[in-house]
Amino acid sequence: MNYDNKKVAGALLFLASVQFILIMVAAEALYPDCSVSQNYISDLGVGCTAYLFNSSIILLGAAIVAGAYFIHRAFQVTFFPLLLMLAGIGAAGVGVFPGDTGLIHGIAALITFSFGGISAVVSYKLQKPPFSYFSVILGAVTLVTLVLFMTNTCLGLGPGGMERMVAYPVLLWGAGFGGFLMDSHT
Repeated sequence: MNYDNKKVAGALLFLASVQFILIMVAAEALYPDCSVSQNYISDLGVGCTAYLFNSSIILLGAAIVAGAYFIHRAFQVTFFPLLLMLAGIGAAGVGVFPGDTGLIHGIAALITFSFGGISAVVSYKLQKPPFSYFSVILGAVTLVTLVLFMTNTCLGLGPGGMERMVAYPVLLWGAGFGGFLMDSHT
């Protein structure tokens, strides 16, 4: 296993996830009359926060794709990096095709959320407990809440709140997995 590739992958995933979470919070604060409960995350990609949000999610996607490349090099595996790369391509697509572009935006978001959740679950093979357990749980939460979100089951959170319940677990996993990869002792 190549520790340098592993650390680069970890740094990319950690920084990508953290920068996106922070920019999303900033965009929510700047977006006029933003309601976390009622506004979809992608609403931030249209209007006065578009440049900030879209550039951040494109950076997220690009860093995930690059991280997948370095994971492939570090672990000499193909399936997991491919899943992760698809999630990254989807994320970049969300920024390239903002919420007001229609169906293609929805497809990109679905690719991001589904492959992100699956990636978190599958990543357990590269980890040790207890983080491997947390990865499966966070990925499963993303996938279950994605199904609920797609069936308009919002559990009292509103559509925006439910969408955030889809996104936050996989973003937190990305930051955690990045930290895990940067640890030279794993």
